[in-house]
Amino acid sequence: MIDPDRYGVSFSIKQCRNFGLDPEKTLRWLLRMGWRRFRLMSYWNEHEKEQGKFDFSALDWQMKMIENAGGTVTLCLGVKQPRWPEYHWPAWTLTLDEPEKTTALLGYVAATLQWYRKADFVQGYQLENEALLRGFGEGIDINLKRLRAEYRLVAELDDKPVYMSTSNGWGIPLRRPHPRGGVGFSIYTTMFARGAYRKTIQKPWLHRVRRFIIEKIIGKPVFIHELQLEPWGDKAIWEMTPEQQALSMSLERIRFNIDFAQRVGAYPIDLWGAEWWYWRWRDGDKTVWQQVKQAIED
Repeated sequence: MIDPDRYGVSFSIKQCRNFGLDPEKTLRWLLRMGWRRFRLMSYWNEHEKEQGKFDFSALDWQMKMIENAGGTVTLCLGVKQPRWPEYHWPAWTLTLDEPEKTTALLGYVAATLQWYRKADFVQGYQLENEALLRGFGEGIDINLKRLRAEYRLVAELDDKPVYMSTSNGWGIPLRRPHPRGGVGFSIYTTMFARGAYRKTIQKPWLHRVRRFIIEKIIGKPVFIHELQLEPWGDKAIWEMTPEQQALSMSLERIRFNIDFAQRVGAYPIDLWGAEWWYWRWRDGDKTVWQQVKQAIED
């Protein structure tokens, strides 16, 4: 078993579909490989396709598999959750005005909490992934007043930890809400932007400084909720050759990124890219997963 106090993994059924993977087989493989700490998504446009009609069956089976294996879950809440297009608005919300959208979103968050809050293995919630990040995603709609209303609702309905996250970069969350569970960092080191591959200029010591400031200012712990361990190129991963994938996520870069995160010293570290690892494994290339496993064990 991979130590859940040190390492976890994000899992997205939408990303499985992008790769043409069976989500159940993918999750079963992750459990077999030893993962026990998971970040799961409650995509709004998956579970409330018609207003007021909730169907959590696609999330229920994920929860059940992890519970049966003795694992734990951090559940993402809200409209902004990991994986493209970032904002997962149901189609029926697109004609609503702002107050109506807020009311609908709060209703969905409440329904999700009421469905899962009694599950002991759900250890906490991540509210609105990288909530204030501008310039990335489709249907971007940043509303701080709405975010605070969401936070109050979650805090009232359940006493489990609530986490929020900063983007990859310089962010320090000075504005409220200050999440009672802690603050998550995203760490990406190689990205394709403005026509070229670019490497971050940040160093682990900078993230340690950010961590120190956040812990002193808001008095909450910091962890890494999203460590890049998949390619970020000029097109979708499933459209790239292995050689193209390696331009931003080679075996050496996998080890570099894990070492980078370890030197930040903010645990647990939730790894990002599990669907890609399995996709390569399924197609006969075990080197990606073997490198991930060896790097976290060293």
